[in-house]
Amino acid sequence: MNIIMPYIDSVAHKVTTKDIVLDIPSQEVITKDNAVLIVNAIAYINIVSPEKAVYGVENYILAIQNLVQTSLRSIVGEMDLDDALSSRDAIKAKLKTAISDDIADWGIIMKTVEIQDISLGHDAEGHGEQAAAERERRAVVTRADGQKAAAILEAEGRFEASKRDAQAKVVLAEGTQRAIQKVTEAIQQTSCRWSTCWAKSTWKPSATSPPPRTPRWWCCRPTCRRRCAASWAC
Repeated sequence: MNIIMPYIDSVAHKVTTKDIVLDIPSQEVITKDNAVLIVNAIAYINIVSPEKAVYGVENYILAIQNLVQTSLRSIVGEMDLDDALSSRDAIKAKLKTAISDDIADWGIIMKTVEIQDISLGHDAEGHGEQAAAERERRAVVTRADGQKAAAILEAEGRFEASKRDAQAKVVLAEGTQRAIQKVTEAIQQTSCRWSTCWAKSTWKPSATSPPPRTPRWWCCRPTCRRRCAASWAC
């Protein structure tokens, strides 16, 4: 508590310690793709060191308004139109970070800053045509990318299918060859009968010459000769 003596002491400045709402005037901002936007914001500040706020800057309200406007132009100027219209939260975060360090020297803290409105400027009609052309260009590019991806997938599918067909044909050919080989072996083992051996024997039966005890068989196949040898004492 300070005692003020009348006619000697006086209160030079009265500063509120409540949160102060600052309305940032609307301004035109040029984006990265040369579009004109009208942007206005609102800032919430709190004075924590009244002596710094009063004696550290001539008019802290005017200083903060100009600082917000300058930072807002700088941030939006680095963004395209679509990003600026759809990224209010990003703009707010960057704006708060850029201002907080500067006003801390004045004993003021930035509670928050909000973007009230972002609208197109005086060249809205021309920019509308530009935006429509840009959307059409993006649609064409997206459609072309989709067709390209579909063609690549279709070609890969055909290649994989032909590869599987070739492998199936190889397996089928190998199986067919093995089956033919087995059938051939079976035919070789069973086709030549004892009658063939009798028919092709070197001994011919007659009335005067009895059959030899050990005829020399001349058989058609080695397998049949083995069978003949196993069945007859050749």
